[in-house]
Amino acid sequence: MTDDPSVVDARGERCPLPVIRLARLVRDRPDLATVTVLATDPAAAHDVPAWCRMRGHRFVEARAEGDHTAYVVEVVSPSAPEGGR
Repeated sequence: MTDDPSVVDARGERCPLPVIRLARLVRDRPDLATVTVLATDPAAAHDVPAWCRMRGHRFVEARAEGDHTAYVVEVVSPSAPEGGR
């Protein structure tokens, strides 16, 4: 367990929960620059990068950390419309 607000501890949770929890955190905390998802479900290796592509965020890396993998996501804030539109 971690108390870091930029970490989604989804160890032991099955697809689609790691990505659902990632999406909720990004929605609820738009101030975060990066989010790390800790997951044991092998499906997260596909799901987290796919979610990043669909939502316009940047998948940074996947790191094996003992019994789980840490997926690092750079949260890309929507840019302001050009020309005030």
